[in-house]
Amino acid sequence: MSDELLIRCCAPTLAAIKTGSLFNFSYGCEAELFEDLRGLNGCLRQKGVCAIPVRRQDHKALIYVYRPAMLARDLSDPLARQILQECGYPDANPTRCIAFLMGRLSSQQGFPHEIGLFLGYPAVDVRGFMEHKECKYTGLWKVYDSDAAEAQMIFQRCQRCTRAYLRRNQEGWSLSRLTIQPRQFSYNRQKEFERKVTA
Repeated sequence: MSDELLIRCCAPTLAAIKTGSLFNFSYGCEAELFEDLRGLNGCLRQKGVCAIPVRRQDHKALIYVYRPAMLARDLSDPLARQILQECGYPDANPTRCIAFLMGRLSSQQGFPHEIGLFLGYPAVDVRGFMEHKECKYTGLWKVYDSDAAEAQMIFQRCQRCTRAYLRRNQEGWSLSRLTIQPRQFSYNRQKEFERKVTA
């Protein structure tokens, strides 16, 4: 599993801009997959990031890279809890929710509608998608009831982050160096780190 693949698909999560990211990874055997994941988690866990396979099929794994602390915050939102309850989730405990999501992913071809809650999408937009409302704007997610201008700024920030992370990685910055540990950063220091990376 290359750093470039991870950065291309997950840079905003590594930068703590976004709760989680998903990407597909082809592997030869399960031992190879889990060896790659052990190495990745060894590098990222100390920065508050985890990577797990949430679906495996035909030597392809869907990898979920996420920040548990941010996921716990997102799933504590009352609307998020209501959506999860309606979809049959036992409660809003992040670990149990991920396990339940894995079951739903393995029992269907596509993605369950509530998956946006695990990626940091606003709960109001996840609800809008589920109710087939008219979309105001499309970027990383479809914007229904959240602030479209704010969402556009987040989308642009994520794009700048990915480009900057790819550039820094080509310059020799390690994955560990590119992954921030939010609890060590005030908002101002996180912004300063972003400016440094994107300079």
